Amino acid sequence: MNFYGRDFLKLIDYTPEEIMYLIKLAILFKNKKQEHKNHAYLKGKNVVLLFEKDSTRTRCAFEVGAYDLGMGVTYLGPTGSQMGKKESIEDTARVLSRMYDGIEYRGFEQSVVEELAKYSKVPVWNGLTNEFHPTQMLADIMTMLEQFGSVRGKKLVFLGDGRNNVANSLMVVCSKLGINFVCCSPKELMPKQELIDECLEFAKKYSSTIEFIENPKKAVKNADVLYTDVWVSMGEDASIWEERINLLKPYQVNKSLLKLANEDAIFLHCLPSFHDLKTTIGQEIHEKFGLTEMEVTNEVFESKQSKVFDQAENRLHTIKAVMFATLYK
Repeated sequence: MNFYGRDFLKLIDYTPEEIMYLIKLAILFKNKKQEHKNHAYLKGKNVVLLFEKDSTRTRCAFEVGAYDLGMGVTYLGPTGSQMGKKESIEDTARVLSRMYDGIEYRGFEQSVVEELAKYSKVPVWNGLTNEFHPTQMLADIMTMLEQFGSVRGKKLVFLGDGRNNVANSLMVVCSKLGINFVCCSPKELMPKQELIDECLEFAKKYSSTIEFIENPKKAVKNADVLYTDVWVSMGEDASIWEERINLLKPYQVNKSLLKLANEDAIFLHCLPSFHDLKTTIGQEIHEKFGLTEMEVTNEVFESKQSKVFDQAENRLHTIKAVMFATLYK
């Protein structure tokens, strides 16, 4: 498979075979990392990371991955560039692609990363937008592979805001890889119909199913994976917390809900997670609404079935695979 020079913007653009190739490449890189084997195959290349939204895992995965591959890295945070302020996205792309071999973008609208790719002469990678989070999906599927050996025919249930980038991307990747996907959300927070229709076509082609179930107890029956995310995404106004809590409290992943899934079911979360009061936002929500835990209880988060830190580590290896595949000739 030839990925050289390709952008990585959303998994809709990639075939199931290409997605699995990247994950298998990530497993190879993970083994090399654990065995302390040099894999600086891209020595002399440089990449730039454009972050309009702050991050821990995405930034660290791109930086460490680039260093491991022998590359130089420039990080431009939310105030680090003039893109969209004094310089257009088009001009930013044309300037940076003359200086760097690859451009990562993490920010808001999908249209921004698409425009960067349109005018860039080098690969552009989507580190997260409001609509999609493709690098996270590779890590999620890699974690499932490590746990189950295969993913085809498994049942993954997402509980929470079914419109967010993680839910959207899970529906895409599951429909393409033969994973049975359930979006468990209140009707007010279901995905957009246009994306649903597109994924239903993928599901038909690749022998998977997509369901939309409002009742959590019904949704998680026979599930292999329970997946959730924060109730209010980064960039959304804090004023919606009360409304979102009222809508999503019944969708909290707790021990009683996890017991309704398969005995060997695992819990996944893209992180960060509000499972205790050890964060500023967690404390604020506790003071305003009396909650000590939100989308997942601490009991589930810290349980043996929780694979969230395997999942977080796999961000490094999968992002490394994407950079290598698109830059190595």
